[in-house]
Amino acid sequence: MKVLLYTEGLKTIGVSGLGKAIEHQKKALSDVGISYTINVTDDYDILHINTWFFKSYFVAKKAKKRGKKIVYHAHSTEEDYRNGFILANQTSKLIKWWLIKCYSLGDVIVTPTEYSKKLLENYKGLENKKIYAISNGIELDFFKDDPSYRETFRKRYNYEEEDKVIISIGLYIRRKGIVDFVELAKRLPEYQFIWFGESPLMAATEDVRRAVNTKLPNLKFAGHVDQTFIREALSGCDLYLYPTFEETEGIPIIEATIMKCPAIIRDIPIFDEFEDKKSIYKAKDVDEFELLIRSFFKGDLPSLVEEAYLLAKKRDIKEVGKQLKEVYKKVLED
Repeated sequence: MKVLLYTEGLKTIGVSGLGKAIEHQKKALSDVGISYTINVTDDYDILHINTWFFKSYFVAKKAKKRGKKIVYHAHSTEEDYRNGFILANQTSKLIKWWLIKCYSLGDVIVTPTEYSKKLLENYKGLENKKIYAISNGIELDFFKDDPSYRETFRKRYNYEEEDKVIISIGLYIRRKGIVDFVELAKRLPEYQFIWFGESPLMAATEDVRRAVNTKLPNLKFAGHVDQTFIREALSGCDLYLYPTFEETEGIPIIEATIMKCPAIIRDIPIFDEFEDKKSIYKAKDVDEFELLIRSFFKGDLPSLVEEAYLLAKKRDIKEVGKQLKEVYKKVLED
């Protein structure tokens, strides 16, 4: 069995969560002994395709004509496309039509969560497709804490030991909750806020551009950084904030909980697995985020990091490899 892992525009999307997911796929397949290639000119048995751009569609069409089996990975939905870049809301129905056109080429569809699986099952044109929910995975061996991380993180970003630091991770898009993050920095000047991740501001909506250009003494934008920096930040901060409005999985919160970093997330369906006040703390809007942040630093919120960790570790990349292997076997047998 040999798999072609195809991702269009990898250099561009490499800084996003999708880029991270592709790297995880490679590691997951290597862990379970599956041979793979990223070269479209190589021979292969299964095309595992990760993107829905024009070239991706024609690669899938060509593979289908050659009788190759296709696993189409649905990392995107109309729901998580909306509230993104300029004109996203105006074009979301067109994107949904195109996603269905692409995904329908798959013999099966893989998507990161049961939540995104349910969304896709309700798309007209995909209702008869076999859809499997398989996490993008997390490298448990990489996200292990070390006493030196906190000091390194604070030294790198000029924070004192006594500073109360709140971090978040995401692209510069409305859906990620960056506008609320900046609003909270304005409301809570006694705490330090730092946002990791970036995307072209020229493609961002006006409110996001204003947010990123906000100048506050307690607000930093760190841009795109190496995963080692993220690991140090999750160890060195006091609180992880995830104000995202929509995700197909939301790997950053999994990374935070694996590092046993205290977290407050938005109360949205993708995070139903985490029970509010039992495995994590949830907020519906910016006012609730503010209230919970204040309560957290007052010491009024009991720690839930152990409970969240137990849920997050189920996404170990070793398990992802086993699940993908089973899907590949079924596709070849069919």
